[in-house]
Amino acid sequence: MQTLILSDVYFPRVNGVSTSIQTITRELRALGDTVFTIAPDYPGAAPEPGLIRIASHRVPFDPEDRRMRYGDTVAAGERIENTLIDLIHIQTPFIAHYAGLELGRRRGLPVIATYHTLFGEYLHHYVRMLPRPLAKAVARHASRRQCNQLDAVIVPTSPIRDLLRGYGVRAPIHVLPTGIGQDWLAGGDGAAFRSRHGIEPGRPVLLFVGRVAHEKNIDFLLAVTRRVRQSHPDVLLVIAGEGPALASLRESAGRMGVASSVRFVGNLDREGELRDCFRAADLFVFASRTETQGLVLLEAMARGVPVVSIAEMGSRDVLREGHGCLIAPLDEVGFTDRVLAVLGDEALRGRLAAAAVEWARQWSAPELALRLQGIYRAVLRARGGAGALSGAETG
Repeated sequence: MQTLILSDVYFPRVNGVSTSIQTITRELRALGDTVFTIAPDYPGAAPEPGLIRIASHRVPFDPEDRRMRYGDTVAAGERIENTLIDLIHIQTPFIAHYAGLELGRRRGLPVIATYHTLFGEYLHHYVRMLPRPLAKAVARHASRRQCNQLDAVIVPTSPIRDLLRGYGVRAPIHVLPTGIGQDWLAGGDGAAFRSRHGIEPGRPVLLFVGRVAHEKNIDFLLAVTRRVRQSHPDVLLVIAGEGPALASLRESAGRMGVASSVRFVGNLDREGELRDCFRAADLFVFASRTETQGLVLLEAMARGVPVVSIAEMGSRDVLREGHGCLIAPLDEVGFTDRVLAVLGDEALRGRLAAAAVEWARQWSAPELALRLQGIYRAVLRARGGAGALSGAETG
């Protein structure tokens, strides 16, 4: 199988889409597939085999992201020998989406996309002149139109499938989560991380890893930290990541009086420092309501870090009470009670840590890559007339 992936984001831009592309590329190649990826160039970006970088420009009001030129993106895809591509897999709904559709039209190839992001749930944070209901309506319309242009859509969890059906998406939808590599089950030095960052060995550490953005609801975690301090005055919330909400969160921490209990450590290298960071934590905390999957929850559990999280949207498929996590309500008192239950009971923390690793093993990236191959083949059969998708949906 030969696949062309197109995305408007990729490393060194750190987010779940970049991680997903890296994971499926590695696993598909391990199965013998050929994978090309077209993505933006970034200052200091490292080359990778099969990765085609497109010259890009900064996006106004969003210094993290880059915008590829549509014509350059299509031209790059056309330069790949026609015999080397069976299918086009889009990962983001911007330039990559429309360039992927055009390449599919020109080359007579099926085009699918993975729906990674619930734009309807957070567009209002970034286009503030739009009232929230209008922003959600615009995002729903765009999602419906784009998805219905495709041969099939992949979503990471069943709640996202149901949401898209509610939007009016008629294209076949397949539920397939992003897996985690088995290498995530080993390595990492928590003591070294604590030493580097001046964190005392016995200090209780809560951890959040992810894009530091408004839709991640990190303000809520600051408020929880303020309550936890009443029982654990030395508690520390470590926030690993960068994003547009960083300045406002620093201000919020100062305003709440918890600045000394919060440590912003920025983006960390996934193959080194981030692994150490997970190992340094006593508990992973998460309160985002807009996740399509919440892959970082599995990454925490793979490192043996118990999780306290709300379970909304995509994270509902990832979390099971007692399987490495405690599910918390989205209110400060209830969430804090769950955090305190774990911090105050070493035996419970140990049981959850062991269960977390076992739960994460079930989300094996190699197994999910085999399922992705099956989806690719079903789409090719449907396009070629050799067979229809059974029931139009899987998962």
